[in-house]
Amino acid sequence: MEHVHHAHAPRNDYGRFIASIMIFCLLAAAGYALQHTISCFLLSWVIAYLLDPILVSAERRGLKRLYSLGLLYIFLGILTVFFMTFIVPALTISWNSFILDLPIYIQQIKQVAVEWKSRLPDRYGSDEIQWLLDKTAGNVDKTAEKAGSLAYSFGTRIFFNLFNIVLSPILVFFMLYYKQTVIKTLISWLPEDRRAQIIDISNEVNKSIGGYLRGQVMVSIIVALLTTIALFVLGIPHPIFCGAFAGAASVLPFIGVIIATLPALFFAWFKFQTVAILWQTTFAFGIIYFVEGYVIKPLVFKESMNLNPLVTIIMVMALGEMLGFWGILLALPIASAIKITWEHFLLGDFKTR
Repeated sequence: MEHVHHAHAPRNDYGRFIASIMIFCLLAAAGYALQHTISCFLLSWVIAYLLDPILVSAERRGLKRLYSLGLLYIFLGILTVFFMTFIVPALTISWNSFILDLPIYIQQIKQVAVEWKSRLPDRYGSDEIQWLLDKTAGNVDKTAEKAGSLAYSFGTRIFFNLFNIVLSPILVFFMLYYKQTVIKTLISWLPEDRRAQIIDISNEVNKSIGGYLRGQVMVSIIVALLTTIALFVLGIPHPIFCGAFAGAASVLPFIGVIIATLPALFFAWFKFQTVAILWQTTFAFGIIYFVEGYVIKPLVFKESMNLNPLVTIIMVMALGEMLGFWGILLALPIASAIKITWEHFLLGDFKTR
């Protein structure tokens, strides 16, 4: 029986695929080199993304976008005055208190290490343990210096990012005002035979990303407020600092809950030094994250992204290392966009018809 061998046509898609990977790598390298500029742009983009539904709702009621922007900026100006008058001073006082108390915490750590060393019996490998404690106690001063320099560096970054905060409202205004012009321009660049498909996929991605960003901001604010109130009731030092940290840590999937509790447990132990306060703090965080996971998130995130946990962790680590906080915040939306696009690719929506 004669076998017929079919020649496979060359895949021209390979060249495009390799070119796409190279372009992505170049963009990633450029993004790392221009991370401060991109950070300002991403901050403005996220703010514009969160505010745009308000303008869309106003336009549906017959109000022009320019007038809607004017009213929105007046309202935001009032909120800014309130924030600068009450919230910023409270955060500044909390941060200064933390910086002043940091050497005391370091010395207490050193004292605890010395006490543990004196209680160790001279058996069962205690020499190795004592050597480890000696090294730890000897490096406490260096650790204090490094912690102080890190705190100073963090404060310097905040001061440097004030420029972004000042510039962002201008960028947000133009992003919101020229939104339709930019969209129409981008649509005109799309191939006519695939324009409708790409627009449908873009709308699906936009719905997923918009829901996540708005929901995550709401969740972070609620977690920060609940944590601050709980720690204030328990009498744990620096409740505002711990609350802000818990709100930011809630962006991290899976491990954010654990990371958020560490500063509160640290401050609770060094003020009260009892196991009871540790249990109370842990119980408070358990209630907060139970409410977050089973009450707040189901209400806020009406549609889940259904992302693989391994893919989620890899995306958060990779983009977090490249873009810092913004990479962590945008890792899930980017992963969701890739997932949606890949599903449409598997369905054959990108095949030439």
